[in-house]
Amino acid sequence: MASLVSPFRRTCRYLQYLAHEQPVIFWSCLLGTAGPVLAFTVPSIRQKYFGYVPAERVPTTYPLPKRPRRPVQGYEDE
Repeated sequence: MASLVSPFRRTCRYLQYLAHEQPVIFWSCLLGTAGPVLAFTVPSIRQKYFGYVPAERVPTTYPLPKRPRRPVQGYEDE
């Protein structure tokens, strides 16, 4: 059973060592692991507790008029 827990114990000791000796690397590791976790949890929390509704999607096409198209004239079109 101890062999299953020892990698996590060594990781915690290493992070404790980094926090004292090299705090820049420690905070980089902490923020690097917090980013993906927050990316998955924050949107659901915003929708559930704060009533956030995403904005309507921007149209990707221009609606064409329902009439026959006239040929373009001018600007050297012949």
